[in-house]
Amino acid sequence: MLLAIDAGNTNIVFAIHDGEELRHKWRISSSSSRTADEYMVWLTQLMNLEDISPKNISGAIIATVVPQALFPLQLLCRRYFDCTALVVGEDNIDLGLLVKLDNPKEVGADRLVNAVAAQKKYGGPMIIIDFGTATTFDIIDKYGNYCGGIISPGVNLSVEALHMAAAKLPRVAVEKPDQIIGTGTVSAIQSGIFWGYVGLVEGVVRRIKQEFSQENSVQEIKVLATGGLAPLFNDEVDDIEIVDQELTTFGLFEIYSRNI
Repeated sequence: MLLAIDAGNTNIVFAIHDGEELRHKWRISSSSSRTADEYMVWLTQLMNLEDISPKNISGAIIATVVPQALFPLQLLCRRYFDCTALVVGEDNIDLGLLVKLDNPKEVGADRLVNAVAAQKKYGGPMIIIDFGTATTFDIIDKYGNYCGGIISPGVNLSVEALHMAAAKLPRVAVEKPDQIIGTGTVSAIQSGIFWGYVGLVEGVVRRIKQEFSQENSVQEIKVLATGGLAPLFNDEVDDIEIVDQELTTFGLFEIYSRNI
């Protein structure tokens, strides 16, 4: 079995793959101070509930955008699973794609993993929208090569910033309001966040399609959404054709398979 770890700014996802099958997936909040021992105490209990022993794990792979998280996660794999984890972004890792940027090292590991997964499962050209801590738009060409992207503040990050910066504005849940015009503070914020991000996504996707089509002489480019809030926006953004919330874990499995 493969232990695939996706360490983001908000959460760390631990996934167990048995061959191509995703067996289980668990999520814990990110913390730069958490140790390998603490991860294992938490993870062992969840694995026991699913009748999975640490001895069942034969390999591991890590993708992280949090540098401080890397060492304890590597130590977790060595100490408790008796394996050396592959790390996405290291020079010896073959992703099977070209990063067509001036400085490929600038691209977050999670974005590269998503690009690998999207090409393998659906084929390019494609726009990948990830509703995470940041809302990112990543573009792959018909060969699966990473062509660049866009980074904007994430939905929940915007909600939190609004609450922190404005004394009288409460923290609200992100959801689609019943109507666009708010009749109270909460519904007004929800409308601004939800419909504001619908407009952001629609506008950015439209401009990406225009620019990419002109530069690459392509007529069609698919749009895929991933991340926890992807289903919420899927119904209102007509451009979104595919929602895949397991994209990153599949990409980690694919990269591991290429490198063993």
